[in-house]
Amino acid sequence: MSSAPSNSPTTDPSTPEPAGVDIRARALTRRFGPHVAVDALTLDISPLTCFGLLGANGAGKTTFIRMVTGFLLPSDGTLTVGGISPADHPDEVNQKLGFVMETSRLYPELRVIGLLNFLAGARGLGRAAARVAIERVIDRFHLEGVAKRLVGNLSKGYQQRVSLAQAFLHDPPLVIVDEPTGGLDPVQRGEVQEILRDLRGERTVVLCTHDLAEARSLTSRVAVLNAGQLVAEGETEAVLGNSDALSLFAMGRSGRTAQESP
Repeated sequence: MSSAPSNSPTTDPSTPEPAGVDIRARALTRRFGPHVAVDALTLDISPLTCFGLLGANGAGKTTFIRMVTGFLLPSDGTLTVGGISPADHPDEVNQKLGFVMETSRLYPELRVIGLLNFLAGARGLGRAAARVAIERVIDRFHLEGVAKRLVGNLSKGYQQRVSLAQAFLHDPPLVIVDEPTGGLDPVQRGEVQEILRDLRGERTVVLCTHDLAEARSLTSRVAVLNAGQLVAEGETEAVLGNSDALSLFAMGRSGRTAQESP
């Protein structure tokens, strides 16, 4: 099913899918007092790539994502999303991205369709555009059977589908998904992964995950952060397809290595 341009949702099948946007970090650094959460990170995420951002807790993934969204400002270095600085133009960048948080931040007392309508309005969609956008995401994420149910009464799997759906209301060219299958049972996990797999090649997707099998299944390139530094980056199979992959998550700053596929 064709997606619409971000500012004018439509169901016209001739409308092209939104092109992905790139993310460029150059010596990107973020400090919290004496603690360096992201340390001189240089990283390119190409348009239309499904890119895995990996690392243990505290590796710097969340801090990097918060800088991408404009929620945090860099201490040093530069960062652009589609050529635009989130630090200087956060609203413009946020029009280009959808965000699915690790912990679902939905309103449990609202019905699914009411929640999507509220969030479409918050995204600046007019009534007619919101109606088309809601129909589109309900169809895409297979929410027809639960559209009138209270969000709080849904299974975790369906709540995650709603989280994904809200991120696509404005049809963004960049989607950031943080730990999309955490806490789901095997069936729910497979369903959400299949939805994410269908996004490949359609727009830029940044997948933050601890699950190496999930990263291998869904991404074409990955970067591994450790103690705020980039310790490996390249094609997914080159980085994660050997027996030493877990060592990338354990090494400290002094053991930094570089790994990149040709």
